[in-house]
Amino acid sequence: MGQARELMDRLTEAVTSSPDLKVVADLYAEDAVALTPDGELHGREAIVEWWRQMTESVPDAAFEAVHSYEIGDTAVDEGVYTGTNTGPLQLPSGETLPATGRHVRLRGVDLATVRDDHIVSYRVYYDQMAFLEQLGLLPEG
Repeated sequence: MGQARELMDRLTEAVTSSPDLKVVADLYAEDAVALTPDGELHGREAIVEWWRQMTESVPDAAFEAVHSYEIGDTAVDEGVYTGTNTGPLQLPSGETLPATGRHVRLRGVDLATVRDDHIVSYRVYYDQMAFLEQLGLLPEG
């Protein structure tokens, strides 16, 4: 197992089974960039804040890898994220929605590129419409 795989596995644990934002902060480079469904984030602080919001909105999150790869300095995980929305949801607009109490099950892909013992680039992709639908936040139609 290489460094990219090790850091990705530590990140997954730090945002799911054993939430720990200090570990998350330690994994990212100070000038890291993350591309999330909520937009592009620049710098460790912004990325940790995004993860704080995620871990607070779904504190019982789990991730089951379906496929895991390491290609050079990049680790890739495809898998299923599950959990229950028991905390407030922070929207990109700054609005906060109360918890729905609903369970979510989302398939997604994460990519982490590392350099000098830190994640310098992180990308996560999942279906936001499925997320909102499972939370009951889409209008019925």
